[in-house]
Amino acid sequence: MKKKTAALLIAALAMATVAAGCGSSNGSTTAAASTTAAATEAVTTEAAATSEAATEAETEDQAAADQAAADHVAELIDAIYVQSRTEDTDMQCEEAKAAWDALTDAQKELVEGENADPDYFGRDTGDASKDDPRNQDEIGDNEILVVSFGTSFNDSRVADIKGVEDAIAAANPDWSVRRAFTAQIIINHIQARDGEKIDNMDQALERAVANGVKNLVVQPTHLMHGAEYDEMVETVNAYQDKFESVKIAEPLLGEVGADATAVNEDKKAVAEILTAEAVKVAGFDSIEAADEAGTAFVFMGHGTSHTAKVSYSQMQAQMEELGYKNVFIGTVEGEPEDTACEAVIEKIAEAGYKNVVLRPLMVVAGDHANNDMAGSDDDSWLSMFNASGKFEKVDTQISGLGSIQGIEEIYVAHTADAMNQ
Repeated sequence: MKKKTAALLIAALAMATVAAGCGSSNGSTTAAASTTAAATEAVTTEAAATSEAATEAETEDQAAADQAAADHVAELIDAIYVQSRTEDTDMQCEEAKAAWDALTDAQKELVEGENADPDYFGRDTGDASKDDPRNQDEIGDNEILVVSFGTSFNDSRVADIKGVEDAIAAANPDWSVRRAFTAQIIINHIQARDGEKIDNMDQALERAVANGVKNLVVQPTHLMHGAEYDEMVETVNAYQDKFESVKIAEPLLGEVGADATAVNEDKKAVAEILTAEAVKVAGFDSIEAADEAGTAFVFMGHGTSHTAKVSYSQMQAQMEELGYKNVFIGTVEGEPEDTACEAVIEKIAEAGYKNVVLRPLMVVAGDHANNDMAGSDDDSWLSMFNASGKFEKVDTQISGLGSIQGIEEIYVAHTADAMNQ
């Protein structure tokens, strides 16, 4: 309507100018022309302003629509970022992925929820097709159920968890090896993003019962007798009467021990194997050569408030007993307190080391290794070590324990020990 009015006004002004030209002097004609030009300019300015306002409104509408679409996906992600599985979980995973795929690249960057972010679906963590969920039926009489916390980092899951499972399967050809994860949040993430379905503990045990398994051996990939191990044992115990025999193997570090100085053969083996691998990757012939070069190694575990946290202190004691004076144990959670990042930085600086190598003391190099240890955020260990200004060089080795052959052999031995109980 405004454009039509403006056009009529211009036409009327033009007619008035013609009329003025027919009956007036040159001065009058010039004045009329000026008036017409000014009016035309005003109308043009008004039309431009109207068009600009319309464009801004359209842009605002599009921005609102983009944010609404992103918010919807964030809500769907948050709905499956939970530690419980329901009859709706499969549908929710499919719905979240379909909604994400429907977003534009710009909309994907807007996804932000309580736990949701663009990395949930957008981060490339490797090829999931290389993994084996080990959720097949036709198990037979004998099953080894390998229980892990889990990781959504595909390459790490293949190298670390599948690596342990494959080693156990190779050592026990007469047994079927199956998998269970204890973190439903991770199970949902993998299923939604990659379409790979991994059993949780109850699903795996129900599968074993349905397949008529008689003898069940449960091998945890957990580091220690912590909260996750306790929860796993509680779940398995509820199924004891469903099988002829049920045996639970030791976690990687074996029994916890009485105090911070208590060590055992498992801790010694892990300390030697992990240190040798880290030293080799760092390019040294020995831990002593690294020491002479002023290089310290930090093995970062998760940490826990569970009484099993003493295991980290025991691993430090084990390193010292082996003479590895340039090896330090740390934890993400800072429990025990002397394993917190700041405490470890001070210990290394006081010892005079100028070069540091950070590596996870975790079975899987997943979120903690990639983000908490080696991430770019200010609170990552890499960033904090560099920000301290106490070191000339800080490197990272993003690799889990499960990918080291010697560690896999410890799990194989623990499985065999459980079978022979």
